[in-house]
Amino acid sequence: MARYALILAAACGFMISAVSGLFIVPFLHKLHFGQTIKEIGPTWHNKKQGTPTMGGLCFILGTVFAVCLALTSLLHGSPELMGGPDSRGLYLAIFSAFGFGLIGFLDDFIKVVKKRNLGLRAWQKIAGQLLVTTALLAGLWMNGTLSTSITLPFLGMVDFGILFYPLSYILIIGVVNAVNLTDGIDGLCSCVTFVSMLGFLTLVSFLGQFVMSVLPAALAGSLAGFLIWNFYPAKTFMGDTGSMFLGGAVAGLGYAMGRPEILFFFGAVYIWEAATVVIQVTYFKLTHGKRIFKMTPIHHSFEMRGWSEVKIDASFSALEALFVVLGLTFAYFYY
Repeated sequence: MARYALILAAACGFMISAVSGLFIVPFLHKLHFGQTIKEIGPTWHNKKQGTPTMGGLCFILGTVFAVCLALTSLLHGSPELMGGPDSRGLYLAIFSAFGFGLIGFLDDFIKVVKKRNLGLRAWQKIAGQLLVTTALLAGLWMNGTLSTSITLPFLGMVDFGILFYPLSYILIIGVVNAVNLTDGIDGLCSCVTFVSMLGFLTLVSFLGQFVMSVLPAALAGSLAGFLIWNFYPAKTFMGDTGSMFLGGAVAGLGYAMGRPEILFFFGAVYIWEAATVVIQVTYFKLTHGKRIFKMTPIHHSFEMRGWSEVKIDASFSALEALFVVLGLTFAYFYY
């Protein structure tokens, strides 16, 4: 029954996400919720001007229904799995996804309704992200699943003490924004996160946190359905609504599992994308205008080298798969 619930979650997520696009995408068109292409971006992206954004609502809707259906199935078929710390951890991971997703929704709403390309002010985003992160960490602490000790390669268990909390704020908010940066070309963030969710699905099952596997199963299925609309040439973009929802899910799952260090594996591509931006900006300022990369985030640099969006999607997903395997291997030896 438990495995049936996961299959149900993935299948339901796929169907609802794919079918909802038939209604959501035309609705976004009707409302003129089109993407505004930044002038500083690649010039060849100008042809995407007006493509409906906030399409992430498709996989969010699919995930919601899929999780609810799977949990209902578990409640009737395997009630012994429900009600413990793992179940509450699942709810906290879902809260993380929706909390950060709400910030992304407000950002998108301001962009498309107020016609202000920058959306929320920087301080508003930071304040919202700090609030959601605080609530997530507080919830995990009350659930008894938050530990200041982290397992590190070759070092084993290391207790960071009070330093754990500021580092967690940096890691959680950093991962969420890194996922947001990865959403720069058709299908990239969807493909990479699909692979990441498969990794989470495998790991939580391996760790015996079966209830928590409902979220990655539902989200993987929903993203597969969304790719019908988001893969090149995209009929809709996920927007900050979708990318920050995904970022919240990735960070939330890592912490809800009690294994935040796994984010360095399952979030490797996101971190790489964000790191190139930081390196580029820092080098640009220090050298008064020189650049290391042709353009950042790094996927744009590959575009400028002549790579197609499909090739970038495939290559980055393969790289993510490699790091997922490394993460699973790490978890196996440091279980």
